[in-house]
Amino acid sequence: MDVSSSSGSGSVSAQVEVMKKATEVQERQVLKVLESANEQSKEVTAQKTGVGKNLNITG
Repeated sequence: MDVSSSSGSGSVSAQVEVMKKATEVQERQVLKVLESANEQSKEVTAQKTGVGKNLNITG
């Protein structure tokens, strides 16, 4: 009995580790999306105000 219960908890801890890894990967992906959205927002603001990479000198 002890052997089956310990191996059972071992597989549970392995599953927990897999879930932790998957969560970490998802967190990194979400951060990348947020950073990308932030950069796009900055670029749009820069274009609207004429400040930034693309200066609007024709307006």
